[in-house]
Amino acid sequence: MKLHVKYFASLRESVGRAGDDVELPCERLSVAELREHLAAQGIEALAETGKLRAAVNQVMAEPETSVGDGDEVAFFPPVTGG
Repeated sequence: MKLHVKYFASLRESVGRAGDDVELPCERLSVAELREHLAAQGIEALAETGKLRAAVNQVMAEPETSVGDGDEVAFFPPVTGG
């Protein structure tokens, strides 16, 4: 399975790049499993689970949302403002 992962805002600054193309030896996994995999690969900023949001193919996603081949997954911190 191949995915395109994007990082936004302060997460992009922490990771040091806008995104990654990721290849995994499975057909499907959840957003949470992908985040855990990436954190284990050295992207420590993704270990902060309570402080991150995700979108799959530009639609807001929950941790249990399924991710498949060719999907785009974006991770970003919560947005605040007024």
